[in-house]
Amino acid sequence: MHALLARAAELAADYRATLADRPVARPVDSAALRAGFGGPLPDGPSPPSEVLEQLARAAEPGLVATAGPRFFGFVIGGALPAATAADVLAAGWDQNGFNAVLSPAAAAAEDVAGAWLKELLGIPATASAGFVTGGQAANTAGLAAARHHVLAEAGWDVERDGLAGAPRVRVVASEERHATVDRALRLLGFGTRAVEPVAAGPQGAIDVGDLARVCAAGSGPLIVCLQAGNVNTGACDDLRAAREAAGGAWIHLDGAFGLWAAAGPETRALLDGVELADSWACDGHKWLNVPYDSGFVFCARPDVHAAAIAYRAAYLTGAGEVSGMGDLTLESSRRARGFAVWAALRELGRDGVAELVGRCCRLARRFARALADGGAEIANDVVLNQVLVSFGDDTDAVIRKVQDDGTCWLGGTTWRGRRYLRISVSGWSTTEADVDRSAAAILRLAGQ
Repeated sequence: MHALLARAAELAADYRATLADRPVARPVDSAALRAGFGGPLPDGPSPPSEVLEQLARAAEPGLVATAGPRFFGFVIGGALPAATAADVLAAGWDQNGFNAVLSPAAAAAEDVAGAWLKELLGIPATASAGFVTGGQAANTAGLAAARHHVLAEAGWDVERDGLAGAPRVRVVASEERHATVDRALRLLGFGTRAVEPVAAGPQGAIDVGDLARVCAAGSGPLIVCLQAGNVNTGACDDLRAAREAAGGAWIHLDGAFGLWAAAGPETRALLDGVELADSWACDGHKWLNVPYDSGFVFCARPDVHAAAIAYRAAYLTGAGEVSGMGDLTLESSRRARGFAVWAALRELGRDGVAELVGRCCRLARRFARALADGGAEIANDVVLNQVLVSFGDDTDAVIRKVQDDGTCWLGGTTWRGRRYLRISVSGWSTTEADVDRSAAAILRLAGQ
């Protein structure tokens, strides 16, 4: 086992050492890639060392350098060194992060890291913190807590009686909300038709005046979904004004990447009023740069959070479980995500997180200036790490050329009826030189 894990670490380290120089992505022959993994299932066992080498060879042609300095798609960060090493340890330790009985160490790491996260993000220290897979799971858990609370306030036990016959819950959300909010509403039984849409302003932040109008247009249990970090523009809702407009509604804040703005002095004002929400969703594998998969759900009412999510079983009774961990997430069997989060926060410290957030925002503005100087249209105010770029009718062709070229990688998006390159600067290792090299490649390819 010692030699096997040492070899796995060596292969991983060798790969990471190539990230700055290798093509970010390459055209892939899918049939050949699958053939490398394929063939008939062996009848007998294979030596683990041989399996490891076969896996490394088979995967190499299909690896995308998402952990590298020039991957600008999907708001993906590249895992920090300490977080990567911590995840290697976590795999070796093989801890089940369900409760403190199964892993006292995992419970302690999550408890401490959760407190650090709340401090950085401006969330009340008394809030609960669940370590989930990502923004989708965080939105689902946060909205489950919202569902429990607003229906309990109306005298309905949704966990016992379901939604059939329950008071109708109003869900008010921006027309610019992320699609994971809609999927969470589907999974929770509300359906997407439950959404009462609110207009958004020019940059995609919610129109507070329209929010007040929509909230006042009906009665009954009310959930309001707000956003920190529009997926296209990076715009953040005016949280303090939205809290006032929403009255006594439960406010769920989807802050998959934008919630990290609270950790940086240059961007903190965008999150003024963040503490006024009732539940929060955030990712770790985006701007915190921890390995996939890692996300967080926070709730201002820990008892409500646990009531909506937790379950009990006879074999768990008397096992010494404590509230938290499995009571706050949708999985019973889950890896101990807190180790990598703890390691990332310990490596960076408060100042390091602030510097990471600020630097990515500055690099995004640098990207926008370089492309604008080269004749591209920048569609958004670059307030965080998102840049929308248009080359007119050639936009999709430019996206394809950039992805095939390999200098950098970015995706496309449709925003308000137009196609754009969508650039997300989220990686800890990205430098000014990486941005300049990538912008030059984009302009060169657009010129073709």
